[in-house]
Amino acid sequence: MDRTGVTRAPAPLLGVWGVTRLVLLLFVFKVFLFPGADVTSDVSVIYQGWYEVLRHGTFPLDDVTWQYPPAAALAILSPGLLPFLDYPTAFFVLAFLADLVVLSLLLHTGLRPGRTLRGAWVWVLGVPLLGPTVYSRYDLMVTAVAVAALLAGARHPRIMGALAGFGAMVKVWPALLLVGAVRRRAWAWAALTAGAVGALFAVAMPGAFAFLTFQRDRGTEVESLGALVLHIARHFGWHGEVLLNYGSIEFLGPHVKAVSTAALLLTALAFGWLLLWRLSAARFRSHTLADAAFTAVLMFTVTSRVISPQYLVWLVGLAAVCLCFRAGRMTVPAVLVLLAAFVTVLEFPVGFAHVVVSDWYGIALLLLRNGLLVAATVTAARALWRSTVTGAPSAPLPAQPGAVPERLTQSPS
Repeated sequence: MDRTGVTRAPAPLLGVWGVTRLVLLLFVFKVFLFPGADVTSDVSVIYQGWYEVLRHGTFPLDDVTWQYPPAAALAILSPGLLPFLDYPTAFFVLAFLADLVVLSLLLHTGLRPGRTLRGAWVWVLGVPLLGPTVYSRYDLMVTAVAVAALLAGARHPRIMGALAGFGAMVKVWPALLLVGAVRRRAWAWAALTAGAVGALFAVAMPGAFAFLTFQRDRGTEVESLGALVLHIARHFGWHGEVLLNYGSIEFLGPHVKAVSTAALLLTALAFGWLLLWRLSAARFRSHTLADAAFTAVLMFTVTSRVISPQYLVWLVGLAAVCLCFRAGRMTVPAVLVLLAAFVTVLEFPVGFAHVVVSDWYGIALLLLRNGLLVAATVTAARALWRSTVTGAPSAPLPAQPGAVPERLTQSPS
């Protein structure tokens, strides 16, 4: 076997990763100033403020911007592991290390027989497209957990379930990783892990689940799909307001509740489609778990009342896992997500002032970004359905030493 290509293939990839991550670090450390608002203030002001409360053994119960499951406290407290650094510096270093962990996982997978480095390239190119925001939010850490869970996948369902359950206790959405899981062990370990983590925090720290009330009361954030209706309505006499509310810039005023309700109905429809798919799917291959997770997270991101810029790192991470599989069907949705990531950085932080005032430039950016996400969602759902429900059975790939069989058993044990 010729190993020359295997040893050399990662070199350009590692070079691009090193250069782009150096640039990101220079931006978050403000050696260079990125255009637009200062995205690092969430770390130095909000996260650090939560840290001061959390380290005394309680959740920030008086702060409605705390809208996260209890294990999110671990991400906020993690800079304490580097006491020789100030809080923002330690946070950026840990975000960088989480980025490196994801790259290492994708490289390890991509160099295995039957796999490809396309997934690692998606990660290397997709993360810097989001600008310094990606190192200034804890979503990158959650994405690392999700990527590890999906790559554990069929080989280690217990590990996959435990990581998904833990991830759900950090930021909810990793629970969607289980949509394509066919092994009961994965579901059982997810439930056990989430239950154990939740119970531990409920006993140890007051207010562990206060975030549920804060999330319920959120409105329609200005970057969401539904917000486009209100942005355009402002040009035709709608007299609502755009204010900082529950930690994000939201629309307040007439008909906002109706838009939020419509978003919740779309989320319910997305859940219904996923349930129908799961009941109809007849073929589960090694890439189906990742494809289903990517599709599910796309659906719930697009239909959400909030589409914050950092949400795109979830999609980039899941797209990267999908493209690790040669037989995967998510190439087009992955490319659309990368394009959406680039438009996102133009929208926030670069052009966010235009979004807030609903001028036509800001509306155009949102239409393009959200349109790309909708297109990615539709194409991903179509590809998932065709590969598992209506598509013709594929010929099995030739067996290779150490490779996971391409067609998985549906045994629930």
